[in-house]
Amino acid sequence: MERINQIICEKRSYSREFQSHQHTFGQFLFPLQGSLDIQTNHQKLHLEPDYGFYLPPNFHHHYRSVDRNEFLILDIPLRYLPGDTKSMHIRLDKQWTAIRYLLLEEVDTKENLSALTDLTRYVTKKLQTSNPPSIDYIHKHFKEPIRLETLAKIEHYHPVYYSEWFKKRTSKSPQAYILELRLEEAEHLLLSTEWSISGISEELGFENASSFTRWFTRHKGFAPKKYRDL
Repeated sequence: MERINQIICEKRSYSREFQSHQHTFGQFLFPLQGSLDIQTNHQKLHLEPDYGFYLPPNFHHHYRSVDRNEFLILDIPLRYLPGDTKSMHIRLDKQWTAIRYLLLEEVDTKENLSALTDLTRYVTKKLQTSNPPSIDYIHKHFKEPIRLETLAKIEHYHPVYYSEWFKKRTSKSPQAYILELRLEEAEHLLLSTEWSISGISEELGFENASSFTRWFTRHKGFAPKKYRDL
């Protein structure tokens, strides 16, 4: 009982046979070597060293590793977690890679429990502000056609479940979220640049200025030129 109320940070390895469980704490997995197959009710993923994975409390999952492996595991008691956390597949950018390095230092030294507590609090805060990979993808590619299947594949979800998951996370459908980003960019370009309507339409991926004008008018109630002059 005492263990589940403590922050545990340690290296672990996993066997080739599928095992199943859930735990009353949150858990973050940082691959160090090899990979891990994880299956949940809606998700199948192959976790490799460029990504981390967060498992919320009471989240049933199956897991195995078919190669030589080692993982850095951070078990996070409930009292350190925000209200309702969701599973999250996270690309390890420079910040997350630095966090992994600092946690490894704590595992190796085991000298400063307060430092581990501070790092854990930082991890839980970052979990709340980090975008899942598919949302990062949208922000980078919203000017291009984006298929729902592409987004679902990034998160390892079925497209139907992905739409439900996305709406719970953002309060919008993927289509509405992308539309909002495109409209915000169109407004920004109209008001802060002297680009021609043709130039803006090309920047936003429209075939021609007429298509862009019809689209913008339908959603904003004004033609682009009139909106610019308001």
